[in-house]
Amino acid sequence: MPGAAQTRSANPWVIALIVTLAAFMEVLDTTIVNVSLTHIAGSLSVSNDDSAWALTTYLVANAIVLTLSGSLSRRIGRKRFFLICIGVFTLASLGCGLAISFTQLLLFRAIQGFFGGGLQPLQQAIILDAFPPEKRAAAFSLSAVAIVVAPVLGPLLGGWLTDTYSWHLIFLINVPVGIFTFLGVMNFVQDSDEVKRDKETAPPFDYIGAIFIALALGCLEVAVDRGEDYDWFGSHFIAIMLGISALAFIFGSLYLLYTKHPAVDLRVLKDRNFAFGFTQIGIMGLVLYSSAVVIPQFAQIELGYTATLSGLVLAPGAVVIIMLIPIVQRLMKVIPVKFIIAFGGLVLASSLFYSMHLIPQESFDRLVEMRAAQTAGLAFLFVPISTAAYYTLPREMNGDAAALFSMSRNVFGGIGISISTAIVSEREQIHQSYMVDHLSGASTPYNNLLSQIAQSMQNHGTAFAKALAAAPGQVEQMLATQRAVLAYNDLFWYTGLLALLLIPTALLMSSRQVRKKKAS
Repeated sequence: MPGAAQTRSANPWVIALIVTLAAFMEVLDTTIVNVSLTHIAGSLSVSNDDSAWALTTYLVANAIVLTLSGSLSRRIGRKRFFLICIGVFTLASLGCGLAISFTQLLLFRAIQGFFGGGLQPLQQAIILDAFPPEKRAAAFSLSAVAIVVAPVLGPLLGGWLTDTYSWHLIFLINVPVGIFTFLGVMNFVQDSDEVKRDKETAPPFDYIGAIFIALALGCLEVAVDRGEDYDWFGSHFIAIMLGISALAFIFGSLYLLYTKHPAVDLRVLKDRNFAFGFTQIGIMGLVLYSSAVVIPQFAQIELGYTATLSGLVLAPGAVVIIMLIPIVQRLMKVIPVKFIIAFGGLVLASSLFYSMHLIPQESFDRLVEMRAAQTAGLAFLFVPISTAAYYTLPREMNGDAAALFSMSRNVFGGIGISISTAIVSEREQIHQSYMVDHLSGASTPYNNLLSQIAQSMQNHGTAFAKALAAAPGQVEQMLATQRAVLAYNDLFWYTGLLALLLIPTALLMSSRQVRKKKAS
């Protein structure tokens, strides 16, 4: 029976709680830095543009190890590799918190991302081992709290710690959590008999495949994260990064498919359910991470919110997820999972289309309402996708599958963060070009608006000449806000269309829990 090989000396729920806490800590660090970048830049005497490398280095290192975690755990042992990842991640977090220069911060962020990359897939693989298939939905419900709620709480917690104390604490809070989880894993988690056999019979590590993966994912993350700042294909650096990534993806995929002992077995994607689940979790990750960034960004830049207040916009969404997950878990017992995923895709898409009606004077309550609606859709996606993706996979492929599954969510999540901010910037420029056509002395509406603004300033005691001179600046401020709002609305339209893809991919999945026999 699947899962029976897992040592039963510890309650599987205790194991799930401990390993999920480690994953929560790592996912939190993906978004907790976002609202603190300006503070980091000022404290370490670098530009805001340079400070963004604190996020880029983490994402690049994280993406590479996510994919290799299955291969590394087979050779090192799942428990031992998990302990190494937790231990070094915790020490790197301490280093980030104590960094006195930007170079030190980047070094420790890279180490943090590298060893943090193993935490999510290992957490999922350990849960797959600890629970039989019929109980995994309940276990993944706990996992969803880490994977879905952490990106939501990241900006809130990061903003509060930065505004109230110091940005250093966004890293230092990992230290006690890391120590606790390290001791918990050491005492409660055991490798299954199959994992022990894999360690004894593991082939040599595939260094060639690892290099292809590092080039493909690393160069892609650098390109999409820095593309907006470097003018995309107008920059030779970005063009080279994308070119190397594309070549590494093409030749690396061919190599990994046909080599005898690949660093990650891409043949898991031949399983229809897993291939669709891999796609769906990537879409969900892109929407989840991008919306967790652009909503606080809109609140801070356009509405003047503090980092803490902008984070509070996201907080009720986390409550919605926690409330809905038990309901989703019960629904999965009576409704085919693929229909729940399709419904979640519909809810998510509808909420994003609803969110594209932002206005310049948007209220706090309506922003909370928009975010809560989005997270309601996410609640119907993570657990069902995580469960259905492994329905028809043989158990011996769980390690590689968990690595690719986590990689899809995180890599597309990182791309979502970068692309969403780039889209907002590009759409602002496009709307600006349309608006400029109407800002001329020959435009009657423009002249009427100038007169209204000048008259209003006169009514408040401003001299006529001064009011008339100041009116064009007031109009420009109004239009700057309007074009920004229109750009955010465009972004929600695009992500809504993307979320609709969850519906057909879900309906093409199988809801039958058919377990393949292990290949001889």
